[in-house]
Amino acid sequence: MYIPSIPRSSYAALIRHGDYHHRADTPGAFQPYPLNSDGRRQSLQCVPLLTTFSVRHQCPLASEIHCSSLLRAWQTAEMIAHGLGEANATKSVDSTSPALIETPLLGERCVGSLANLTVEEIEQVVRDDPRYADLPSGWKSNSYFCLPYPGAESLMQAGERVANYMVQVMQAGQQRYPDGFVQLFVAHGAAFRHAAYHLGVLSLERVGQLSMHYARPVFLRFDGDQSWHHHSGDWKVRPKNPGYTD
Repeated sequence: MYIPSIPRSSYAALIRHGDYHHRADTPGAFQPYPLNSDGRRQSLQCVPLLTTFSVRHQCPLASEIHCSSLLRAWQTAEMIAHGLGEANATKSVDSTSPALIETPLLGERCVGSLANLTVEEIEQVVRDDPRYADLPSGWKSNSYFCLPYPGAESLMQAGERVANYMVQVMQAGQQRYPDGFVQLFVAHGAAFRHAAYHLGVLSLERVGQLSMHYARPVFLRFDGDQSWHHHSGDWKVRPKNPGYTD
């Protein structure tokens, strides 16, 4: 009787973008600003973490890096790809840098038509809108709250979007790399954490307690039975601030 083989475990590297120029007290999702000098340095420092993991686990890095289409994530991914190409060149192997695949499906939680307004400005817009009551306290970090404006989504909805995209990419990768691979995803902290909840890696309580370090990978193991597990890489314990979401 034919028994189909089960693909070997593979790994998803969740990489939050590097530090970037941004407006204070403003939900960061759709801010268009680039990495700052710290963010560029953090992106380059990510490269040896990835190559070391790949060698240690005898899993090749996938030939594409999937990244959010927001500038700070694309820049982080581009610097990592360039660094990986240079690292390979020093080892006299194929020095081709991984290709970048940009997608809005890896974007951070969107606040829709209120994007790039400060928290105070958003709350004032709602106060001035006769259709709605004032926003509840802690709305920005409430995983299930969605602003009542076109294009807005909750943190949970953003996490589900990211999780679904990651599953599709990892399932396709298992066909290309049946002996295992490491897939890099470069995106955003809050969406990644809520994706981890949807994947069964983090409890909702832990989602609220954690953040992510800039450009330091958290590795999730994706097993042949399609289950997900935290493998290595430290989450960041987030400040006890009701408005903090990244």
